[in-house]
Amino acid sequence: MLMREELQKRTITEDGQLMLRKADQEQLETVWDRFNAQAPHCGFGELGTCCRNCMQGPCRIDPFGEGATLGACGASGDTIVARNLGRAIAAGTAAHSGHAKHLAHTLLKSAEGKAPDYPIRDEAKLKGVADRLGISTNDKSIEELAKAVARVALEDFSEKETPVAWAATNVTQGRVETFIKHGVVPTGIDSAISELMHRTAYGVDADPINLLMGGVKCALADFAGCHMGTDLADILFGTPKPVTSTANLGVLKTDGVNIALHGHNPVLSDVIAQVASELDEEAKRAGAPEGVNLVGICCTGNETLMRHGIPSATHSVSQELAMLTGAVDAMVVDYQCIMPSLGTLAECNHTKLITTMSIAKIPGADHIEFTEENARETAKEIIRRGIEAFKSRDPKKVNIPPQQSTMVAGFSTEAIVGALAKVDKDDPLKPLIDNIVNGNIQGVCLFAGCNNVRVSQDSGFVSMAKKLAKENVLLLATGCGAGAFARHGLLTSEATQEFGGDGLKAVLTAVGEAAGLNGPLPLVLHMGSCVDNARAADVAVAVANKLGVDLDKLPVVASAPEATTEKAIAIGTWAVAAGLPTHVGVVPPVLGGATVAKVLTDEVKAIFGGYFIVETDPMSAAEKLLEAIKERRKGLGI
Repeated sequence: MLMREELQKRTITEDGQLMLRKADQEQLETVWDRFNAQAPHCGFGELGTCCRNCMQGPCRIDPFGEGATLGACGASGDTIVARNLGRAIAAGTAAHSGHAKHLAHTLLKSAEGKAPDYPIRDEAKLKGVADRLGISTNDKSIEELAKAVARVALEDFSEKETPVAWAATNVTQGRVETFIKHGVVPTGIDSAISELMHRTAYGVDADPINLLMGGVKCALADFAGCHMGTDLADILFGTPKPVTSTANLGVLKTDGVNIALHGHNPVLSDVIAQVASELDEEAKRAGAPEGVNLVGICCTGNETLMRHGIPSATHSVSQELAMLTGAVDAMVVDYQCIMPSLGTLAECNHTKLITTMSIAKIPGADHIEFTEENARETAKEIIRRGIEAFKSRDPKKVNIPPQQSTMVAGFSTEAIVGALAKVDKDDPLKPLIDNIVNGNIQGVCLFAGCNNVRVSQDSGFVSMAKKLAKENVLLLATGCGAGAFARHGLLTSEATQEFGGDGLKAVLTAVGEAAGLNGPLPLVLHMGSCVDNARAADVAVAVANKLGVDLDKLPVVASAPEATTEKAIAIGTWAVAAGLPTHVGVVPPVLGGATVAKVLTDEVKAIFGGYFIVETDPMSAAEKLLEAIKERRKGLGI
């Protein structure tokens, strides 16, 4: 039987611990069990010094000099580490930009009248994006404008002579000049990925520094893909506004047909959210008096939370625990961060696991192919599969933890500026800048990234946030990090009152009351899914432009306390290139290359202003971020 100490090592969430006890009792395997079964972990892999890029290996470099110091081809440890890091950045960029490309095709189909289920829901955002891209809005209908924006988006993927539009138009002019100076401006998203895969192939680029700069170029293409994904989702589904909802596994209902929306792309899940109420009567006739109950998992959950108030059941590393409740009737997935183990767990329950994308199929799942042309019909078919599965649910197996946390989410860039405008209509950024200057707000920290099985789930996020908030740091969050704060009640006014420093508390209270909330803004502002890191970048760019300085001068930092995926590596790299001190709470596989590690944590600062802070202890990490903020404030003379 799992003891409390072991449970605490796995997760600090009470509902998660309850489900882990159930899994242990029923001898059902979870990600933590599979992780432990991997021990001892490969030291070469952890250091990043294992190369499998040709069939002469795998080659392993001994960083201590007692074994092989070169691969069969002569590649050094630094070369191998830099190549592996580059390939991770390329994979992360492919994931984010694939999401964006999907939305670009959907927007084009909408504009051409081929996808009637996808009307333009935010015309103002469409016009704003068009203006930013240099597309005239005066002589075009909404459909023509949408078509023009979609085509520019799709052009950004192929190689061209000009920079990627979504990268060049969303940063300060100083950043553009820095990127040009160092030759890291991407001229095509797909071509940047392709180039990095080419240069990391056998017998191509062997210079570790040159490889790292290639990684930065690809990471800036990732930034473009993230920003594009956010912009196009807002145009198609609406720009988020603050919304109140709930989190934790307690959002599942004993008397409802529980359908979990999991993955990262809102193209199908948003339509499911739109049509779910239409099938409530069918669910009730099947014996579910509360009808259809949608819940979110991971970033698809964040997307539907922000726009429809759909509650969040769980995120990333704990996704299996939702199925262990025995109450999930269907789990519909699109792509990214979806564990293949869900197929096995579905077979142990009555749950229907439903895949919807041709690039993301799972053994043991039902596959219902999704197309934009038939979105509503597909959404209804999926819900009906859940209703049918509900009829087979075994009440004896249902164990829904009682925990539920209230949260306020949906803080898009526009929503934040709108709240500030309630304080100063003519100059919305002035209240934020004034309070940074006078010290009420010491700086800003963006929390991002997933949960990692190596770290007790949510522990890094929660402890760092409380420490930084007490020191008057304004906190923003995206992705599964935002989910961590939701589960622990930190997306509330009450959390501001309890954990905020006096200055931060005063600012959040003034803005919240001016915005009509009858209290302060939440301690942490939930800005959306992992592609929505671009929203936080937009806030920083706006402040930098207002002050007339570049991003590398602002007291703004980033943190991924429990980073996991290749997407996190890509995001972290563009954050550093943007000029931000960027904390990673899990040691990345780079320590086998001493030169690479030194460049990433030190020497890159002289090039871009940003740098990586690798620190596994949350309190020490928070202190280092505070030191970086103080250094930036001193540089600004405040």
